[in-house]
Amino acid sequence: MWNEDDSQTFIDYGRYFVPERETQFQIIRDLIPGQQEPFHLLELGCGDGLLAETVLAHFAACTVHGYDGSVEMLRQARHRLARYGNRFETRIFDLTDDSWRQPSWNPLAVVSSLVIHHLDSQQKQDLFEDIYRMLTRGGAFIIADLIQPTSKAGLRVAADAWDVAVRCRAKDLDGNESGFEQFVHKKWNLYRYPDPNDKPCGLFEQLKWLEAVGFIEIDVHWLKAGHAIFGGRKRPN
Repeated sequence: MWNEDDSQTFIDYGRYFVPERETQFQIIRDLIPGQQEPFHLLELGCGDGLLAETVLAHFAACTVHGYDGSVEMLRQARHRLARYGNRFETRIFDLTDDSWRQPSWNPLAVVSSLVIHHLDSQQKQDLFEDIYRMLTRGGAFIIADLIQPTSKAGLRVAADAWDVAVRCRAKDLDGNESGFEQFVHKKWNLYRYPDPNDKPCGLFEQLKWLEAVGFIEIDVHWLKAGHAIFGGRKRPN
């Protein structure tokens, strides 16, 4: 299971471990339906608040509800986003539980980064159905996550590409490979070091699950090193 040590590792090294992190955040932001009226956005697995910060800075009428299973992640997020006051609200939660899936407000968007792969196939399908139900009409569900290659060759490609992405990122940020060395030391590349707590599913099957519960405009918006951004919208009427 993910624990607070994992959270601290991600806080310390996430800038190296996540391919094109800032690009991913910008893509997610650009997929959120913009509007002038106040609206709610739910982030599943908000971590230390980096994605929420991108959203809050762009949408002045948005309130972000950041849910996470880590006390330390939420503490960091509240500190980072204190300047936004009550436009950022946090909640400790268990992704597998359904007690949080009937909020008193309906989000215009639900976003998630690197969290849903901890659910198995049936849990993902149940989550997709619950998200569809809670969204406002026309609302968006945007997922950034690890996906499971469908062949051994694809698995090797994803593993190699992730190593290359982290190595390049470390050199770009620091001029050395210390960030990549931590990536290897922590055995973070799940395509090389499978962990039973990680349960990524194929991209195609997840797109079909989104379609099955009613989402429209289903698409893949970005893909690199086994990481993908995909999602859809709830029917407007």
